[in-house]
Amino acid sequence: MTARSESIQIDIDDEQMSGTFLSPKSKVPGVLFVHGWGGSQERDLERAKGIAGLGCVCLTFDLRGHTGGTGIPLTRVTREDNLRDLLAAYDRLLAHPALDTSAIAVVGTSYGGYLASILTSLRPVRWLALRVPALYRDDQWHTPKRDLDKLDLRDYRSTLVRADGNRALHACSEFTGDVLLVESETDDYVPHATIMSYRAACQRTHSLTHRIIDGADHALSDPVSQQAYTSILVDWITEMVGGERLSIIQSNGFWGVH
Repeated sequence: MTARSESIQIDIDDEQMSGTFLSPKSKVPGVLFVHGWGGSQERDLERAKGIAGLGCVCLTFDLRGHTGGTGIPLTRVTREDNLRDLLAAYDRLLAHPALDTSAIAVVGTSYGGYLASILTSLRPVRWLALRVPALYRDDQWHTPKRDLDKLDLRDYRSTLVRADGNRALHACSEFTGDVLLVESETDDYVPHATIMSYRAACQRTHSLTHRIIDGADHALSDPVSQQAYTSILVDWITEMVGGERLSIIQSNGFWGVH
């Protein structure tokens, strides 16, 4: 994000002092939310409202097949379908007139975190927040997601998966922005090994923050766990956006009083 700089003169007695107004341009960071399998944008909306208050353009949306209607039924939705949904949502966010296109965050939960990781290899992303990101084998990409072998997935996620053998993890290994990785302590769907596979893949990131929500399950069914995640996410986004705005001051030579 860049800043608008304006030189001014300040009158004092019979003299003038030179000054500079430094103000942000109209462009602001964007945050794209991606919900999990079988979910909706409902929970994302609540968090997006808080983050929008920080001065960000937020977009939540429902992946096709997840909320009924006349589109693709959930029984037929493939990962390819929903990745295309995510790309379309990203491009819609990018077209928002108030958006700083160099400052985009993507927040993904479970299946949405998996898709968000892949997105970073297809579109520019500055910040990536992953809550309990799921993991899938690369094969059967065009098979309806519901038809994937659940026992095989459980075994796959219980092992440390190398980044060079998985599309989502490989995307993470190439990602150079900032990452937030949030784990649920008692998760039955995304075990600790999966989180560590993602963490191990993030070797080139600018920063990596790993948080564990004690006592939380995969769905954050306890309101206390929900609030804990909201606090973690909002604090992290605040830090990232605040750091971005601080860099404006530094890049324009305004750093402290000498």
